[in-house]
Amino acid sequence: MQNFKAPQRDTLFVTNELLGFQEHYERLGFEDASDDIVKAIYAEAAKFAENVLAPLNSVGDDEGCTIDDGVVTTPTGFKEAYHQYVEGGWPSLAHPVEHGGQGLPYSLSSSLAEWFSGANHSWAMYPGLSQGCMETLKAHGTEEQKKIYLEKLVEGSWTGTMCLTEPHCGSDLGMLKCKAEPQADGTYQLTGTKIFISAGEHDMSDNIVHIVLARLPDAPAGTKGISLFIVPKFNVDSDGNILDRNTVKCGSIEHKMGIKGSATCVMNFDAANAILIGEPNRGLNAMFVFMNMARIGTGMEGLAATEAAFQGSLAYAKDRLQFRSLTGKKNVDGPADPIIVHPDVRRMLLTQKSLREGKRALALYCTQLVDVTLYDNDDASKKIAESKLALLTPIVKAFLTETAQETTSYGMQVYGGHGYIKEWGMEQLARDTRICTMYEGTTGIQAIDLLARKIMGSNGKLLSVFTDEIKQYCSTIRDKKQFNAWSNAIESHVDEWLQITQDIGLSAAKNPDELGAAAVDYLMYSGYVTVGYFWLKMAVVAQEQLDAGTSETDFYQAKLQTAKFYFDRMLTRTRSLVSAIHSGSENLMQMDEELFYQG
Repeated sequence: MQNFKAPQRDTLFVTNELLGFQEHYERLGFEDASDDIVKAIYAEAAKFAENVLAPLNSVGDDEGCTIDDGVVTTPTGFKEAYHQYVEGGWPSLAHPVEHGGQGLPYSLSSSLAEWFSGANHSWAMYPGLSQGCMETLKAHGTEEQKKIYLEKLVEGSWTGTMCLTEPHCGSDLGMLKCKAEPQADGTYQLTGTKIFISAGEHDMSDNIVHIVLARLPDAPAGTKGISLFIVPKFNVDSDGNILDRNTVKCGSIEHKMGIKGSATCVMNFDAANAILIGEPNRGLNAMFVFMNMARIGTGMEGLAATEAAFQGSLAYAKDRLQFRSLTGKKNVDGPADPIIVHPDVRRMLLTQKSLREGKRALALYCTQLVDVTLYDNDDASKKIAESKLALLTPIVKAFLTETAQETTSYGMQVYGGHGYIKEWGMEQLARDTRICTMYEGTTGIQAIDLLARKIMGSNGKLLSVFTDEIKQYCSTIRDKKQFNAWSNAIESHVDEWLQITQDIGLSAAKNPDELGAAAVDYLMYSGYVTVGYFWLKMAVVAQEQLDAGTSETDFYQAKLQTAKFYFDRMLTRTRSLVSAIHSGSENLMQMDEELFYQG
């Protein structure tokens, strides 16, 4: 595949021109996040992604991880790349100075995480899990826990994990069996098995801090009886010095379809020393800090895969010669025309491009909201941001990863038969990306979370907070006549979105299966409309720049033409989704189990 290039220009367009990050940072008190400093950070991050991580991408796929008596070795170069990552100060970028961090905003670090994932998804999993671990400790850890664990995590010498699921329960965490026995000194001994633990064991850091869900002996059944614990790979003293090995061990690593350079572990806890985080039986609530960060991060992985797929597809389509254009020769001196002249190749490239840029706008908007929840002193602003995040997080996780399946598949398709051949890298990208719809909760789970828990659970209030923003924006651009058709399309979709929500609610009051039947189509509908809103905003910004006489006319003209493609061909996908939603649950639920397979 073509060499990965960090999308610096488009990221700066979204952050500075679309979302006003510089004013946002100034309002939140991040004087050090000036435009010059951000651009300098971007330049260094791009070098690291392009020159260090990207060359190791195929190495991780070829070698995978190995295990010997519970000790996992990562692929050639991964450990050294991580040490460069630590030496560059990247782990500490967005953490408080009092914990050894650089005190820069979360959104800045998150935009770089997209690039690192795009360059090397497997490698990026290792530091990626540490971020949620740190946020959980910051939100729920005691001062002593922060002193012992957080500073080492921030500097990157230690890494973190999230240990939720078990072999018998999958995503139904109310069924978990892992037990934590209280000890006389106030600590606990934790026993049980956790599966699918990304970065659960490796050779890249000095210690691994496992954040583990488990039950106390007197805990009530279900999710109300889950507590949260710190379980380090190596025991530590009160000053954070490493002592003996804790009784937690990797039993095996999974042999996976993709992200083979990332160690996905079965972790066995055998009366392992553990420390409670937060209140007893309130662990799932505390873990949601980790899970919500991880869900946004997973959405970023979907965005990163779309970016990488588009880069490879575009380069190949410009270079590969096959057939002649239907409207006459374009490459007159060659034996055939480059495949980018063919309408169907254009369809695939523009689908990738429109999703690439629309999803980036949505994802970075959400990181901006996270900034507000973390750093804003205005309680009203924080409450609005929290409401919008509650709505958008499942959309970001599911829509960005589901559409990444399409865009990486198109990456293979543009290459034709070569897309199926390992040396070009597209089949690896498709395999690596496939997991993104599944971990941190499958698409179906995200959809139920969105529709049942967030929207119906708030009586539509969470939806209204965001749709009010969209309507308000549309009302402010009515004088821009060239955008009326697109603005009207978004407004009519918002009205339909609200009506569909009401219709589902009425149907579900009679039959709860209606929620489950509509959920995924509803989420995808929400995603297309939300991205459409951001495309409308991007088009307006692009036209303003052109009207102001920018020298980057090609960049902004491309924005306008990609917006047209999105409104003409992508937003119209909502029609089939609406039809499916209105078809109800009967066509799903009426068939007896015995009839599913007949001959």
